[in-house]
Amino acid sequence: MKDKKKSLKESIIINAAERVFERVGFKNAKMEDIAKDAEITKVTLYTYFQSKENLYLAVTFKALQLLIEKYYETIDHNKDKTGLDCVISIFDTFMSFCEKNFLYSEALLDYFSMVRSTSDGTNEAKLTEAVKDSIYYVKLQDIQNLPFKLTVKEIERGKRDGSIQTTLDPMLATLHGWTMVIGYVKVISASGMNATPLFKVSLKELKTLNLKIASHMFRTRSF
Repeated sequence: MKDKKKSLKESIIINAAERVFERVGFKNAKMEDIAKDAEITKVTLYTYFQSKENLYLAVTFKALQLLIEKYYETIDHNKDKTGLDCVISIFDTFMSFCEKNFLYSEALLDYFSMVRSTSDGTNEAKLTEAVKDSIYYVKLQDIQNLPFKLTVKEIERGKRDGSIQTTLDPMLATLHGWTMVIGYVKVISASGMNATPLFKVSLKELKTLNLKIASHMFRTRSF
């Protein structure tokens, strides 16, 4: 019962942090504002989360969990289709997820940027003490590669069913697709709710083009 009550309180705080981060951004957010939004004292807030960075990592962990759930739903929905159909749907799922969750997309981009800049977390000199002390950082490390692994598995299925070229390296193709999608995600995370056409090109058209290019890459025999 005690653990359940603690978990509920943490969820309330994380949800409050999300609302504050969405309103003012991570840099401008203050712990007292988060405490106020959660309707708790600042002392209580620090009992659960010792830093704003730890809270941001908690939000990031929630985002990655939700994204992985969407991946599983997409894979299940496409289980009777080709591997190629499923892979393209996974990319679509990722972009759609970020379209609907600007804070989550920003948090995920920040996290993976930190992973790259710290050599997958092995260069602790580049990590802040708040990050190193965060249990959510540990939790994120446990699941950070799962989206890639799920995509690789579907590419391998596509190679077996003939919908994806057999000479394609699954992880290389996954990373190529990921970097292409990240460009789109960066655009929408920067635009937020005020997303507008770029050079008279709508984001919907850009998304469609990304999916077409990805589909061509997996199908073509010219590589």
